[in-house]
Amino acid sequence: MWKYYALLSAVFAAATAVLAKVGVKGISGNVATAIRTVVILFMAWGLILLSGELKEVKQLSRTNLIFLVLSGIATGLSWIFYFKALETGDVSKVAPIDKLSVAIAMGLSFVFLKEPMEMKTILGGLLIVAGTFVIIS
Repeated sequence: MWKYYALLSAVFAAATAVLAKVGVKGISGNVATAIRTVVILFMAWGLILLSGELKEVKQLSRTNLIFLVLSGIATGLSWIFYFKALETGDVSKVAPIDKLSVAIAMGLSFVFLKEPMEMKTILGGLLIVAGTFVIIS
């Protein structure tokens, strides 16, 4: 199932880039980020309420909270810089650079999470980096 979820994530991320470019026209990236964040906040908590998972909030450990807060800060910074890039850059150039995050995440997962390094994974990551440089050159 994870492959289907990942594919849906990619489709919606692609739609996000195009929709955001139109949505940010004439306003600052910070305003766009704030609006998007409010929408996501309602969607996320609505999903938790509808699925009956609210009780899990009480089960969060200190480690869960620390790393989820840090992840939230990283997400916020990512969105702020993404919208700043979309204010003046083309989606066809901004999105590939943003997707370098895939290769960076792979490298971080090898180093910090000790995930296995398979040759096909390394090659795929290098192709992502190479493709990005081809597109932005």
